[in-house]
Amino acid sequence: MISYLLNKITYALLTLFGVVTVIFFLFNVLPGDPAQMMLGQNEDSEQLAIVKQKYGFDKPISTQYFYYLNDLSPISFHSKKQKDYTFLSAEKYSATKLFSIGNTTTVFKFPYLRESFTKQGKKVSNVLAETLPNTFVLAVTAIIIAMILGVLFGIVSALYKDKWLDKTIQIFSTLGMSIPSFFSAILFAWFFGYILHEYTNLEMTGSLYELDDFGEAMHIKWKNLILPAVVLGIRPLAVVIQLMRNSLLEVFNQDYIRTARAKGLSEFQIIKKHAVKNALNPVVTAISGWFASMLAGAVFVEYIFGWNGLGKEIVNALNTLDLPVIMGSVLIIALLFIIINIFVDLIYVWLDPKVKLQ
Repeated sequence: MISYLLNKITYALLTLFGVVTVIFFLFNVLPGDPAQMMLGQNEDSEQLAIVKQKYGFDKPISTQYFYYLNDLSPISFHSKKQKDYTFLSAEKYSATKLFSIGNTTTVFKFPYLRESFTKQGKKVSNVLAETLPNTFVLAVTAIIIAMILGVLFGIVSALYKDKWLDKTIQIFSTLGMSIPSFFSAILFAWFFGYILHEYTNLEMTGSLYELDDFGEAMHIKWKNLILPAVVLGIRPLAVVIQLMRNSLLEVFNQDYIRTARAKGLSEFQIIKKHAVKNALNPVVTAISGWFASMLAGAVFVEYIFGWNGLGKEIVNALNTLDLPVIMGSVLIIALLFIIINIFVDLIYVWLDPKVKLQ
């Protein structure tokens, strides 16, 4: 286990380093001056020079890259000169000093994702802290819906193989995989949030937290979660149905299932105690991939439903070329992919003791 975790941590660090390198150079070759974007219409040559010096935009791209790595690294090096970009400022870092050599101080800190260009100096970490939980709630709800219904419908489809019920479920799953999420979102918002609003009491748009009617306090609106979660869960639901059905049919042909039937166990006991658990491996693989992609790919669903999550924030950042928010979002998503990948490996061991962590 220790060897496995060390290998995974090494792999994670190398992957994150690659992601950081790619996104930094990709977004820094885009046209436009970050300093001008931060100042907007109030820019003048003197203010422009101050901002460029403050954020290191006056340095070569290679130097800016090392500055960015220094900001992200938990152990970083900082100048004691106040005019340098790497000056240890309390506004940027909450750090613990380790040691000093000459004009350089080495500290331990949380990764610094810099400040938003368009949110009046608001830290990217604060932007992500406000939006990522909403996306997480949406993704978890959608994946729970997909997992529960997908496994149930998959079992029913396998039990009634080639009968009308199986064919109906297969038609539904095929449609679910074929229809794009943005089209489903528009259709569901229009039909359930507008046409049937009188009966469903659901809104076309809305987020998890909304102001009350007096505009004084934020309250949780759970009903706003229903439509985006269902829409986001349609495609993984369709995939889980197909995988569960095919995997279960394969398990039904195994010798130990025949032995269980020969012992007189009921079909329900066979499915509950023997078949389902062994049929879940491909489902877990699919669900893990879908859950990670939901955190990144809920962009259209969040934007259409007005859900204040990471996906909607990425769209707004792309529209305004808010590069720190985009880069910070991509980095967080990459980290979540790695964490979910490790978690799924541990689930494999629980589902199948024959699987060993290597």
